[in-house]
Amino acid sequence: MNNNEIIPQYEISRQNYTPEEKILLGEIRENLVDLAMSTGENLQIDDGKLLNDIRNFLFLRFQEEGQNINVSKQYLDHLSQKFLRDINGYGEIDPLIQDDDLEEIMVIGTNKPIFVYHRKYGMMKTNIQFNDEQEIRELIDSIARQINRRIDQETPILDGRLRDGSRVNATIPPVSADGPSLTIRKFKRDPLTIIDLINSKTLSVELSAFLWLCIDGLGVKSANAIISGGTSSGKTTTLNALSAFINPKERIITIEDTLELQIPHEHVIRMETRPANVENKGELTMNDLVKNSLRQRPDRIIVGEVRADEAITLFTALNTGHSGFGTLHSNDARETITRLTNSPMSVPKIMIQAIDFIIMQNRIYTPSGVSFRRVSEVAEVVGMEEGTVQLNKIFQWNPERDTIENIGITSQTLLQIANLSGYSINDLYNEIDNRKLVLRHMLNHNIRSVNEVNGMLELYYTHPEKVLNKIILDR
Repeated sequence: MNNNEIIPQYEISRQNYTPEEKILLGEIRENLVDLAMSTGENLQIDDGKLLNDIRNFLFLRFQEEGQNINVSKQYLDHLSQKFLRDINGYGEIDPLIQDDDLEEIMVIGTNKPIFVYHRKYGMMKTNIQFNDEQEIRELIDSIARQINRRIDQETPILDGRLRDGSRVNATIPPVSADGPSLTIRKFKRDPLTIIDLINSKTLSVELSAFLWLCIDGLGVKSANAIISGGTSSGKTTTLNALSAFINPKERIITIEDTLELQIPHEHVIRMETRPANVENKGELTMNDLVKNSLRQRPDRIIVGEVRADEAITLFTALNTGHSGFGTLHSNDARETITRLTNSPMSVPKIMIQAIDFIIMQNRIYTPSGVSFRRVSEVAEVVGMEEGTVQLNKIFQWNPERDTIENIGITSQTLLQIANLSGYSINDLYNEIDNRKLVLRHMLNHNIRSVNEVNGMLELYYTHPEKVLNKIILDR
């Protein structure tokens, strides 16, 4: 890793093949494609079986050419493993896929370096590139087969997810005039939790404890929220982390174009949209799935990204007693309302009051090219006045101090929870303080994995006094 350039260099050891080995790899690929076409199905081949088949194929080919005497067992095993990584993995970019420190992998054409976005160092260029357009096409075609999609002249855009959940987008001419492109947005194998987000200062302990109480709602009034922000601002990550605050008793249904959410609960149904097939049939839109979810007795509906007519269906559900979350592309809370109430979403303003909070998240760039993410604003929807949706800003990020500060008066959502639960506002503030203690305890003891955080939250839901007593004794 070389950091002495304007764009730091990301060095990996390349997987080189001799001309003869490239021919053999091409033959194996052709055999797999022929098999896929003859069955008409996407081949999900077991790695162990595929490795054995590759080894047998190579042994027979070397035998046919009279080379098997000169080929060692070690070379045969090594070459079989390399071919397996290329065929069932991702070839040249496989080491990048395996690196959990990378957020994005970007192939922008031939004879150009592959770029990556590193979680610590920002944008970097690698020491690998594709010199032949056909190599990129083969990689894209291989990914398309794995995810049971197609990419060709009729459908020159591929959008889907890899087996590890990473998002993939590929384009070919005529969409991308300079040749094929490939972008992969990776997700950490060990998802970030609310403790990670507090550690990285995306949220504060105070804001997290406040949202925990409001999302849980003490079982009487679960808050609804829209998480808004720009592309790659961390909306999905924050939604994932906040979903841990949903009471484990609830039934959750998630709806997405591409499955990204990793809700850390047992009772979750995940639904994914589907594009039309080659006969222009079988499409399942976001709106279709939101409508269907209402027939499945959901306690909580989570829509991965609200964009079009599914918004009205979602808000109709929120106005009839369901609870939900969603994400949306927007620059501030007021713009979020504007986007929701205008085409193509066209949610009637009177329905907007079903939202309790708009949580704004931004990606902040530094001169070095490294970025960080912050919840920049939490605004509460407090009603309508002369046809305008009224917002009450209760938390705001202070860029000078790099802190998230409570700047609002008493939250209307807290008042509603107090009225419905029989607790006083002071009782609720005391409860928020208790939840701060739990979050700080996890921070101080590095309790941060999904299972650890869930275990602590579930224990607090069932035995709050036991948890608090243990925390006080540990101090």
